[in-house]
Amino acid sequence: MKIGFIGLGNVGGKLAGSLLRNNFDLIVRDLDENLTKPFENLGARVVSSSRELAEQVDLIITCLPSPKICSEVMEGKDGILNGLSENKIWLEMSTTDEAEVKRIGQKVIEKKAIPLDGPVSGGCHRAATGNIAIFVGGERKAFEKILPALTVMGRKILHTGELGSASILKVITNYLASVHLIALGEAWTVAKKSNLDLIKAYKGIAVSSGNSFVHETESQVILNGSYNINFTMDLVLKDTGLFDDLAKKLDAPLEISPKVVEIFKDGQKKYGSRAWSSMIVKRMEDLNKIDFRAEGFPEELVDNEPEEKGHEI
Repeated sequence: MKIGFIGLGNVGGKLAGSLLRNNFDLIVRDLDENLTKPFENLGARVVSSSRELAEQVDLIITCLPSPKICSEVMEGKDGILNGLSENKIWLEMSTTDEAEVKRIGQKVIEKKAIPLDGPVSGGCHRAATGNIAIFVGGERKAFEKILPALTVMGRKILHTGELGSASILKVITNYLASVHLIALGEAWTVAKKSNLDLIKAYKGIAVSSGNSFVHETESQVILNGSYNINFTMDLVLKDTGLFDDLAKKLDAPLEISPKVVEIFKDGQKKYGSRAWSSMIVKRMEDLNKIDFRAEGFPEELVDNEPEEKGHEI
């Protein structure tokens, strides 16, 4: 199977790296030559347009920062749609809007190709080792056809149902992660002002009913002070905005979600769009004139679990 990968950023570059590391025939494209050059040096081919990439491969994967950029890559004059033909598969691995992936998916179907959405969850450190989770929506036969590629990019693979279902599930999980992160800022504030040993507090939360994946990972870089989770404020705002917009489309009044969007907008205003998303807890540090530093925590997360071939769950 020949694979084309477009978008070699924080997540995409790591997913594409897993494909290359596992000897898949890979073509890559990104506007930043600094991102494509290392792949070229390791044996991947680089092309000058998305259309050219689509013409040469069986599976086209996109992993891009926003629905708008994905639309440009898909629908532009030299875009993917103009390079599609019968039975080619498009896998959208960006976190995107369910309605948008269905809209573009219909255009893919008109080319007699097959659309799938396949967002990932679990953090950049797990994307680097092929241990991340992948949700996939769309035609079951196409899912099964690309499963060998999915199982080297991720450890736990879930077929979620029809096209768009994976994108809905992904924005739900990202919303929950954002809520947990905001709550951690308040939890660490109370722990610090109560003069708790923050190392012991970290361990205590980790073995308690209050534990979460976000605590186990992001609390480490918060306590270190780097906040480096390899994910930025603008991306969280995109994701929380997608969730909030979806709820509005469904006529489902929510209480916490609008507040989460408001808090992250304030964080972006204070610390910048490209600030690490974990810096949202700094709002509490600044408000209370404290910090959450503790010794022995890493500056950046590394996945210490051995790389394993993935499987469908």
